[in-house]
Amino acid sequence: MDLQYQLKASSYFLYDLSEAPSQITGERRYKLQTDQVAVAFNRQTGEIHEHGAPTRIQSWAAHTRRRLRAAGEWDKANDLVVVSGPWPVEELNKCLWSRIYCRRIFQRIGSLPHGKLQRGFHEEPMRKAA
Repeated sequence: MDLQYQLKASSYFLYDLSEAPSQITGERRYKLQTDQVAVAFNRQTGEIHEHGAPTRIQSWAAHTRRRLRAAGEWDKANDLVVVSGPWPVEELNKCLWSRIYCRRIFQRIGSLPHGKLQRGFHEEPMRKAA
């Protein structure tokens, strides 16, 4: 599957680009629509385990950590990281396509721009009524 997120109307849509577009509308059917995206990955290797709606990913990660700790795999459980929020779409898609990129983005997560603000967007300062 060749997955890609797109931002439309302040929502993230996940598409499988390997599927053919509809002959009627010319658009692909989306696999997921969500306001924010969460990505669960291994901090050491950068391997993405799951991605999607934050509540589902957080639940999956908690269950997986619990299962790993019960099996005595404490290091693997501690290396499982979940990052959620309004991701920049380009960064999110690069994470899906590259293990190395996902590991690097975790190191600079605090400096990422807000994902739903478009480039070149600048707010007007508030003006007082005369």
